[in-house]
Amino acid sequence: MSLIKADKVSYEYIRRDKDGSVEGVNKAVDEVDLSVEAGDFIAILGANGSGKSTLAKHFNALLYPVGGTVYVEGMDTRDDEHLWDIRQTTGMVFQNPDNQIIGTVVEEDVAFGPENMGVKSKEIWERVIRSLKSVDMFEYRKHSPSRLSGGQKQRVAIAGVLAMQPECIVLDEPTAMLDPLGRKEVIASVRELNETAGITVILITHYMEEVVHADKVYVMDKGRVVMHGSPKQVFSRPEELKGLGLDVPGVTLLAEELKKNGIDLPAGILTSQELVSEICRLLSII
Repeated sequence: MSLIKADKVSYEYIRRDKDGSVEGVNKAVDEVDLSVEAGDFIAILGANGSGKSTLAKHFNALLYPVGGTVYVEGMDTRDDEHLWDIRQTTGMVFQNPDNQIIGTVVEEDVAFGPENMGVKSKEIWERVIRSLKSVDMFEYRKHSPSRLSGGQKQRVAIAGVLAMQPECIVLDEPTAMLDPLGRKEVIASVRELNETAGITVILITHYMEEVVHADKVYVMDKGRVVMHGSPKQVFSRPEELKGLGLDVPGVTLLAEELKKNGIDLPAGILTSQELVSEICRLLSII
């Protein structure tokens, strides 16, 4: 059984005029199928307005589909009886960490979630320490969040979700407001959690370089999944990605240009190390 399964999921935003009458309907998600297995690192890509963030909010029942069904560990997200279990299974980290951090001290903020869950005090602080260490923020536990950088705040927000011990973390454009260094810090922490702790990760983003290590990539446009596969399979179609308003990693574009000029490189090169390795292979043949 999949940890999360979306089956023909659709969602609509209704536009109303000042009198409350329906003015129009925007289909933000349009019959999306998606499956996430335990331990997966899934990336969902798309330009602004593609529906990726709306889809993400279905994975812990912040939104309910108007068509189709979302299952979390076999539980229908529209079933109110399972709402608590669903939200314990799937934690959310949003774009702006300031909207998620409420404590005046880092360790108190991380403790907030498990306190509300009724976890015993001794276990709460064990979870706080473990969660902060997992995102490399333990040394900042006594700091005020206001003194942290954007990347550090986002790692505290991730620790706050981890302290509630979800099986899956959904990150909705967690690096959109960060500088390049902050983005690198957050994605490194997320990859570490996935690889060493086995936590399932669903990353919503439009930064292509963040998804090169994902197990599977879904690309959305106008509410639909228009492309999916491994990162190598998806990035082997750079012209289609650019047509969808998405950037392509510079190293991938460079490799494509070299291929056009007769250099025998494989499709879908994702990293500079991979490109260097392939060039060295060709030079050794020569």
